Amino acid sequence: METVLFRSFAARLWYTNNNPCDRQQADLLSPAIRNQSPPRESGSGFRSEGRSANRRKNKMIATVTVSSILSAKGSHIWSVKPDTTVFDAITTMAERNVGALLVMDAEKLVGVISERDYTRKVALKGRSSRETTVGEILSTHVVSATPRHTIEDCMRLMTENRVRHLPIVEGEKVMGIVSIGDLVNWTISAQHAAIEQLENYITGL
Repeated sequence: METVLFRSFAARLWYTNNNPCDRQQADLLSPAIRNQSPPRESGSGFRSEGRSANRRKNKMIATVTVSSILSAKGSHIWSVKPDTTVFDAITTMAERNVGALLVMDAEKLVGVISERDYTRKVALKGRSSRETTVGEILSTHVVSATPRHTIEDCMRLMTENRVRHLPIVEGEKVMGIVSIGDLVNWTISAQHAAIEQLENYITGL
């Protein structure tokens, strides 16, 4: 009890020492007590550990490469040819439960077709998906990344280029594809890991 009273008393003295209106009263106290720093708040260790966990999470996002995601989800690729009709491409997306397909000419990546491409370039323009080929609506600019790109790099590429699917290419070989959903899910998992680490720290005290 005496310790608690002393800490409250010392905190009050520190406050008066730093406020001009109360400084005259503080001058009557002994220098040892007058210059005392405020007591450390309880739980400050928790906040410090929380900041450390957040820093570790941010470091993971900034340093972990996209190859980690490919290793977890697999590198299987669903693709179509440029002469495939848009209708068949959309049908394949529905059957495989994916939002985009790689467009391959032999072993070469020539683009990506997505559900958004169908909506904007076919449906809204009154074109027939059964008569329009994938190659007719395909953009010649392919945005891709390498397995060495970090999660943060891939997010930046997607944001800057307004794309939701990113082929991962090593030289001329396609290694896989990641979506914005893959990156978000990985980030959420990293956050959960950081929270779990903080909880383990707290319960271990």
